[in-house]
Formats: sequence, structure tokens, C-alpha cells
Amino acid sequence: MPASVSALAPESASRPACDATAQLRWRRPTRAEAEAAVRTLIGWAGDDPRREGLRDTPARVVRAYEEWFAGYAQEPQELLERTFGEVAGYDELVLLRHIPVESVCEHHMAAIRGVAHVGYLPSERVVGISKLARLVDAFGRRLQIQERLTAEIAGALERTLKPRGVAVVIEAVHECMSSRGVRKHGASLITRRLTGVFEEPERRREVLAALAG
Repeated sequence: MPASVSALAPESASRPACDATAQLRWRRPTRAEAEAAVRTLIGWAGDDPRREGLRDTPARVVRAYEEWFAGYAQEPQELLERTFGEVAGYDELVLLRHIPVESVCEHHMAAIRGVAHVGYLPSERVVGISKLARLVDAFGRRLQIQERLTAEIAGALERTLKPRGVAVVIEAVHECMSSRGVRKHGASLITRRLTGVFEEPERRREVLAALAG
């Protein structure tokens, strides 16, 4: 398929024209199409993508996208499949704090940067702590909103580990509101998801105090 063809291709020409949305199916563009799109955006911004300093920029941007959006190539729950049961009866909070969060706002495609605190109360088994950081990356390296990112991390832990409770708190700054629009620098957004026993008032206070350090 030539590079100029849209990534939204007709699924069936026989369907009624009034059902235009249903006729479209998503297909991942080719690398050549992605690089052509970057050249278009450079031109729209006001520069000449043919000049020496920009000639290789489209290829660099596409390679960068492969890193920034690597989460789409991962199945987050698979990261949690290997667990450990030999914990000598440990049944208290497992908490990993200050996990760096790097994501991209799906509304303006601007950076989201901050930290996540992820904790759970094991029922029988625990997971390696590096997997908690990888889980944050797997969901973070996608187009996101912070509220959904928080819920997805908690949901994956709950479904896979089946702990007695999960607590996830994310604090992040959003360049979509610091580099454009209201231009408010230094403002951070805090989101949290508490499940299981952490929904009980006493346990809730306990885990939030631990998250706050």
C-alpha cells in the first residue's frame, strides 16, 4: 500500500454511506507513512523538512516513538506472572515508592512526568519488585490520561496477584498545561486508586501515611 494512503481504510464498500464510521477500520501505518507524517508536521510548523538539519529528523522521531510508546508492544499482566510463595509468612504491606513515570498525554501528546507509589497487601504470593516498576512503564509508555494510568496499574495487580488490597498513587506534572494553554508551571496532579482492605477507613489512613512517607 503506498505511503500516501490513510491509516483509516474502508472496511467494506458495500455498507451504506451514512454508516461512515463503521466502514473504517484501524490499521497501523508503515514506517514510511509515519516518517512522511513527521515531514508534514515539520512543514506545517513553518520549516523546510528538506534542509540539512531536518533531513534525518523524521527517521529519528519514528525511532523515538518506538521507545516512548513501547508499552503497546507489552502485555502488562504477563510481567506479573512469576510470583514467589516463600515469604516466611510475611503478610504486611509491600510498597515501592518513587517509581519514575514517563508518559504522554493523549489529548495534546505532551509529556507527563512524575512518580508512582505502588503497594499491595499480599494474600499468599509476592512479585519481584522490579516487576512493579516495569508494570508502571508498560502502562505509562502509551498515550494516557493520569486517571486511567492509575486505575490500570491497580487493576493489573488486583487481577494477577489477587492480593487483599492494592494502593496506587501517582503525582505528575503535565506539559500540556505548562507549555501551552494556561501555562501553569509547578502544578502537579495527584491520582490514587485503593482497593480491597484499603477501602476500609483505618487501613486507608495507614496506607496513605505509608505512601506519604
